[in-house]
Order: sequence, then structure tokens, then C-alpha cells
Amino acid sequence: MEDDDGVNGDRNANLRYRDTGDPKLDKAVHQWLTWDKNRWTRAQVNSLVAAGRLDDLRSRLCSRMSFGTAGLRAPMGAGFNRINDLTVIQSTQGLYTYLCRCCADVVGRGVVVGFDTRGQTESGCSSERLAKLTAAVMLSRDVPVHLFSSFVPTPYVPYAVKKLGAAAGVMITASHNPKEDNGYKVYWCNGAQITSPHDKEILHCIEEQLEPWSASCWEEELADRCSLRSDPLPQVNGCYMDELTSLCYHRHLNASCPLKFVHSSFHGVGHVFVQQAFQAFGLAPPIPVPEQKDPDPSFSSVRCPNPEEGESVLELSLLLAEREDARIVLATDPDADRLAVAEKSDGWKVFTGNELAALLGWWMFFNWKETHPDPADTQKVFMLATTVSSKILQAFARMEGFHFEETLPGFKWIGNRIHELSKTGNRVVFAFEESIGFMCGSLVPEKDGVSAAAIVAEMAVYLHNKNLSLTQQLHNIYQTYGYHVSKTSYVVCKDPPTIHKIFSRIRNFDGNGSYPKTCGSVRVVNVRDVTTGYDSSRPDFRSVLPVSRSGHMITFMLQNGVVATLRTSGTEPKIKYYTEFCASPGKSEVSRLEEELQKITDALLDEFLEPERNNLIRRPV
Repeated sequence: MEDDDGVNGDRNANLRYRDTGDPKLDKAVHQWLTWDKNRWTRAQVNSLVAAGRLDDLRSRLCSRMSFGTAGLRAPMGAGFNRINDLTVIQSTQGLYTYLCRCCADVVGRGVVVGFDTRGQTESGCSSERLAKLTAAVMLSRDVPVHLFSSFVPTPYVPYAVKKLGAAAGVMITASHNPKEDNGYKVYWCNGAQITSPHDKEILHCIEEQLEPWSASCWEEELADRCSLRSDPLPQVNGCYMDELTSLCYHRHLNASCPLKFVHSSFHGVGHVFVQQAFQAFGLAPPIPVPEQKDPDPSFSSVRCPNPEEGESVLELSLLLAEREDARIVLATDPDADRLAVAEKSDGWKVFTGNELAALLGWWMFFNWKETHPDPADTQKVFMLATTVSSKILQAFARMEGFHFEETLPGFKWIGNRIHELSKTGNRVVFAFEESIGFMCGSLVPEKDGVSAAAIVAEMAVYLHNKNLSLTQQLHNIYQTYGYHVSKTSYVVCKDPPTIHKIFSRIRNFDGNGSYPKTCGSVRVVNVRDVTTGYDSSRPDFRSVLPVSRSGHMITFMLQNGVVATLRTSGTEPKIKYYTEFCASPGKSEVSRLEEELQKITDALLDEFLEPERNNLIRRPV
């Protein structure tokens, strides 16, 4: 244990605070200061009490985090609804308790724990420290822990869970969120993120025993000296890279291709792993963006660490590509589970997640057919996408004879559906979500920016040998399967009551229980509301997709063929909106389709969300 100058300080500090005058808040403050042994987060609470910042204290201490589309995710700092030492210890105690109820051999199978490169000096929190505390809780109950010795991409944790036969996995990461955030992502024994009822039951188990069990739970160093701790990194990395080569189909072209690639890891974990993936494919290593290749919790060279934001956050990558005469830029987000791609032609084309999915979906099925010429094999092939993503895979499936399914937003739904399909001998060869999350092959039931980067590079090499660019091939795909023109964006709203008011208004647009009948000048044909379970297109008016009350999501099917969706983000204070125009094969008046889609998108935003009236912040361009 550390002395007063370290994270774990004076345990009697809880005695030194003054009452706030609010008995409920005083109880929460007392609980926090009694249980928390991190001197920085305890000092934060004492400072807020001394300053009389009661609203801030209530926000931090009078509610708890819940599992969203990516597990627990919140700002780092003091409070029961923040990510910090205490809440991670509490979460791990709850996870252990639930595993003991559900898994017959937790002690035999163990738990995998990984972490990214995030950290915050003012709260004494870092992903590595939180991962070691997660390990300490499990080790204090004699559960073996496979704790990675260094930062890893998020998909390495579910990969390790399956490879090692572990009971569960925990990844400490907030992916592409702002630098202030961190998270606690839980994977089940099937390698997929947890869904209901696991998430709710784990929360119940957390709430049953909030007090840390023992001093051992706070021992960051316990993992360094305990014989029950192992480091899975050498084995997992070696096996991952070996298995990744099963998705390399044209190695003979890779080494000799003159194409150059630039890669940015956005100050996160991706640099060394993407380099190794290129090597596994026989590709020359991508040129790293020097300012962004090393870990930096401050993400100092980007305004936000999310490559999905496009050209505005890819500036350094594009400048380097210009200098190096590289035609393709690849960018992984800080935990390397997402991939952005840009290609140079006349200017720079930054592909949307939907466009990349069209290319990757085509590529994966093209190579599947090459190695499985028997048409009967296609009957066992599936592709999956979240319901807010492009319907392009559905168009592929109709023409090529394989199966396509939609899930709720969030890769946890895709991962669990993959597990179910595999039980009956089916194989998912590609899955995606529009927010640049791609799963190629069956390596891991999670989005994976490392494998996707190598696969995109090989696809580009193959097309280059056919005198085609990625952009040209995308148009070829649309000519064959129909143009799918889409728009995705968001508004920021940090006031939950306003969000509730907006969606309540939409559900009672023309009177009680009546949804909007038009969007702009176009008639709404059907409405699906997965928050309430309503679907006007079904005979029983019940949605086929599972009801999800953790957020809002309403989809409108319009008379002109446009599909439009509004949903709240599960990880950020945003309302996202998605629109797509799905044209029939052969229809190629792209400019007309884009113009019509823009009108619908504008109407969706202005009529349904009313940004100015509700003080919503539009996405920066």
C-alpha cells in the first residue's frame, strides 16, 4: 500500500468534512469518504463540499452508472457515477458475484483483463491502474486473472476470452470518447459484450455489496506478485496474428505493390499492432503519423480522438500522405476497434462507415466465393448490420443468395447473434455498424480496426492491380446492387430532460400516441419505435427487434424509399440521426438521390429535433 503521498492516503480523511445541509447528500458524501482510498478523488469530494457546490456533488454521488451500448462509460473523477478506483472495484465485485452464480468454474477458467492508454492526473486514474485494481478484486477471491502486461486493442480481450476459455473479460477503455472519459466493458464467455439480462443482474450484484471487501482490493501491486496472475500478451498476440493470415487472400500481390499507406493510431494503442498485421499479410508497413503514433492520454494533436469525425481530425494524416505520395490513409481510434479510411484521387475522399462496409462486404463475399465454389455453401453464410446502418448488405444478400440480418445498435447485439448462429453451423463472414466498426471473418465477435486495416490495404492492392481505386470499385458495387446514399450526423444535448421532451413530442406529434405523418413533404409510411416495442408495419404492431428502454430510437420509413432514424447515443450526450436512400440496381442519378436525401435529412432535424428551440449543438463541420 502507498503512503500519504501516493494514491492511497489518510484513511481518516472522511472525518474531516462539514455537513451540506442535505441529509441524503450528507449520507452519500460520508459513504464516499469512508470507502474511497484514492487521495485525489477523496480530495475532489472534500473540495466540492468546502466550496458548497451541492449540485455537482449530487450529480456525482446521488446516482450510479448503468451499462450502455459499450458497458459502463463516464468521465473519470470522484463520484458513484464516474469512472474511478472505487466504482471499478465495486463493479468488479458485482461481476465476480454474478459469475459465481452463472459459471460453474470461475476459479478454473479465470478472467481476462485488458486496458488502453487513457489516464487523468487530477483523479489519479489511469486505464492501467484501473485494470490492476480489477485484477486485484478477482485475485482476492482466488480467481486466476489473465492481465495483459501492456496496453492492447479492445478486440484482444474478447479474442483472449475465447482463446483461453475464460469465464469473462474486462476491457478498461472509453474508445474514441473525449480524454476526460474512461469505461469498463464486460465480455461474456462467448466473447461477445454482455447484453440483458447479464447487464442488469451485474448491476444488482454491484448494488448488493458496495463496500470494498478488503484492503487487498486496493492493492495495485497485487497482480505483480500473485501466482494466480498470468500475462496472456505473448500467446494472444502470436495466435491473433497467425489466425489473421486466414483472411489474407492475395499475398502474392502484396509485397510487390507500389501503393503506400499512412496510418494514424490517434495517440492510442494501434501503432504496433497495425504494423504487425501488415507484416502478417506480407505488406510493406504503413507510414506512421509521427505526432500520433505514441500513446498520449491528452490526445494533444486532435480536437477529438474520433476518426469518424472525418477530414477535420485527419489533417496530419492527409498532410503526411501528400508529402509521402501515399494514396491511402488508415486511422484507427485510440483503442483500435474502429477504422477510418481516406483515398487520394483529385482530392481526398474520406469514406463513410456505410461506404467502407459496401467495399468490405463485397470483398469478403468475393473471396468467400473464390474459396467456396459450391453454391450450397452459400446457404450457411450470413452478414449482419445494426439497424441504423446501410441496407447495402441486404442488397448483396438478395442478389447473391446468402442471409442478412439486422440487430439493435451496438456491437454487443451483433456479437451475441454471431454466437447463436454458430450453434446451427452458420458462418458470419462480415458484420458492421455505420460508426466505422467492422468485423471481417470469424476471428473475434467484435469490431476490429487492426484486422480491418490490413484487409482494406490488401483490397486496395488487389484493385490497384486491376487499375481500380477504392472509390471506383465502390461505384461499381452501387451500379450492380443499387446506389445506397446515406447521411449520418448528430446534435449534442447535455440535458436529459430536454432529450426526453423531444422524443415525447415525436411520440405525440399529432395528438396522444400519434407519430408524425410526414417528414418534409414526404409521407411517413411506417414507424418503428424500439423503445416502446411499436412497429406500424407489423400485423400485431409489435417490433421484431428487442425492446430497448435504455435509450430512445425511432425509425421512419418514407414513401419515397428513404429510411430515417433518430436515436440517443449509448456512450455520449448526443442525439444521432441517420438517413438513407436505397435505389434499385441500375438507377444512377446520384446527384438527384443526394439532393432528395438532403431535403429529408434537413426536415428530420428541423421539424422533429428543433435544434434552435431546444438549444441543441450541431455537429461541427
